[in-house]
Amino acid sequence: MAEDLSKSLLVVYHSMTGGTRQMAQALCDGAAQESGVAVRLLHASQAHAADVLAADGLVFATPENLAAMSGQLKDFFDRCYYDVLDQVNGRPYATLVCAGSDGQGAVRQIERIATGWRLRAVAPALVVCTHAQTREAIAAPKHIASDDLARCQALGEALAGGLALGVF
Repeated sequence: MAEDLSKSLLVVYHSMTGGTRQMAQALCDGAAQESGVAVRLLHASQAHAADVLAADGLVFATPENLAAMSGQLKDFFDRCYYDVLDQVNGRPYATLVCAGSDGQGAVRQIERIATGWRLRAVAPALVVCTHAQTREAIAAPKHIASDDLARCQALGEALAGGLALGVF
């Protein structure tokens, strides 16, 4: 008998140096441990309004680029914003940011967009700071520490658990 995946979690991400991708994958791995929740990981360039509308919960994951979310994630929001406006009110969401400094500019941008979509934040933004401040460090492939990946995985478990139990 096929498993009933009655809830879905969509993770939309962009990653230039691999850090955000690692965080998003760890979150998905955690969420996948919850039975009854289908988890989809989509690159921002591949995600569309229909994907958002089909999801019961959402996660937005981005690197911090010049104190802001990535252009690819911004493009996703630009393409989808009006097509989902007033159709996702109250849906739970969370944010992941792979930052070189503090990540708060990216967090604020996503919070403002989520407010416009009337989404409900169900966890504080999870920001991992790599402290990359030189040209070389910023451009280098990122390797997220196991304790930070464990935090991402735990967030995924919590989100999927909340969806499965109907908490949000």
